[in-house]
Amino acid sequence: MPLRLPEGKRLAVSFGTDFDAHSAWLGSFDKRTPGYLSRGQFDAEVGVPRLLALYAKYGVKTTFFTPGHTMATFPQQIEAILAHGHEIGAHGLYHENITLLSPEEEDRVMEAAIALHEKHVGKRPIGFRSPAWDFSDSTYSVLKKWDFKYDSSLMGRDFQAYLPRPVNIDLENGDTFGDPWQIVEFPVSWFLDDFPQLEFIPGIIHGAFDIDQLVKMWRTQFDYAYANEAGGVFCLTVHPGTIGRAHHIVAYEEFIKYVVSHDEAWVAPLADIYRTWNF
Repeated sequence: MPLRLPEGKRLAVSFGTDFDAHSAWLGSFDKRTPGYLSRGQFDAEVGVPRLLALYAKYGVKTTFFTPGHTMATFPQQIEAILAHGHEIGAHGLYHENITLLSPEEEDRVMEAAIALHEKHVGKRPIGFRSPAWDFSDSTYSVLKKWDFKYDSSLMGRDFQAYLPRPVNIDLENGDTFGDPWQIVEFPVSWFLDDFPQLEFIPGIIHGAFDIDQLVKMWRTQFDYAYANEAGGVFCLTVHPGTIGRAHHIVAYEEFIKYVVSHDEAWVAPLADIYRTWNF
């Protein structure tokens, strides 16, 4: 369903920034040594200021999806993000994989994350991005309980916002779909994410792309969406500790410059894009 974008705009663009800091290493990889924690420190103390300066240079406002643990650990960075006019979305408590949690634990960690959001941001979030880019059987119920308006974790479209549907799996007779969930989905893509393409984690991730290859792929996808997906949304995902490296941020700046040179591209936080949903 196309978005009702501002007059003269054909494609919404989100430079979505996942500010994980220590949380990704603790929650996703169970890495607790000084070496990995220092990478989280780089994320917060080097990557975030670089991105804030870059976004300010081009007048970009976006959404920083941030775990509660990151807010509690690096509150000064949260203050800086807010001072620059960006949205802060929910991103779990400690970058946990919610598909591995019981329904009760998933609800408990959401409650704890929202409490930290209220403390450090001053209000509840309206948008969620699952750290695992996946849902459990309980996630939608948890999101509705806590009054979330939009999600950005699923992949049922590439450049169009939509209402996800639950799938009833039947291996012998074919799957059926339930009624659409009443939450707006802004789809993500592993092909529009810097971390798996560029990072190095011994024995786990050996980034297969260099930044020029990756930005070329991003530019191709942006060009396609701009030409063919009127009323759509282009959702990029970057991480301050990854894209904020010197050899990456130079290329990222060129991509931002390219996107904002298109008069009919509307770069905005996802909360603002959500408000254009055709209710």
